[in-house]
Amino acid sequence: MDNKVFSATVMPDADWWHTLWSDADAVIRDIGITPDMRVLDLACGDGYFTAAIARQIAPARVVGLDLDAAMLASAQVYCQALHNCDWLLGDAMALSQLMPNKVDFVLMANTFHGVPNQIALCQQVAQVLMPAGKFAIINWHDIAREQTPVLGQARGPQTALRMSTQATCAVLVSAGFQLDSIVELPPYHYAAIFNLA
Repeated sequence: MDNKVFSATVMPDADWWHTLWSDADAVIRDIGITPDMRVLDLACGDGYFTAAIARQIAPARVVGLDLDAAMLASAQVYCQALHNCDWLLGDAMALSQLMPNKVDFVLMANTFHGVPNQIALCQQVAQVLMPAGKFAIINWHDIAREQTPVLGQARGPQTALRMSTQATCAVLVSAGFQLDSIVELPPYHYAAIFNLA
């Protein structure tokens, strides 16, 4: 994502990212994305999770949305062997104007900590979800960056930007969601999954 919009969020180098998330398909299953769901991968980056979603839900379609045109182009290349991916270039803060149809599930991975107006973003997500839809936020646990090494180096957002499960839940509840579940994603992440209240 463009750092002018979502601060301190950049797409990490592929080597350590793929080491950290060595089984993206398992993550997608663990957070409750099931076959035939219509899914939005919000701030999809290079398409790593978009591809895993596409494999899980086929023949249903996944939409990958990102603000960065170059990143979206990379995602299209990464997912080129999959035939159930659609792509949207645009600002997540205008999501309700960009999405042509409502979806069953929205995933936002490793980006929520950098959103300047988190409640407004959540309200946008609410407008594109089906009534029984779910919104999953994958976040780094709020532990010191020095305690989250991958391939021998500290990784992830600055310690001060990390959000506890309680902090994430507080934002979502304020935006009209209710907590469905918390899924631990070792070694350093959790997924907080919400329903519309």
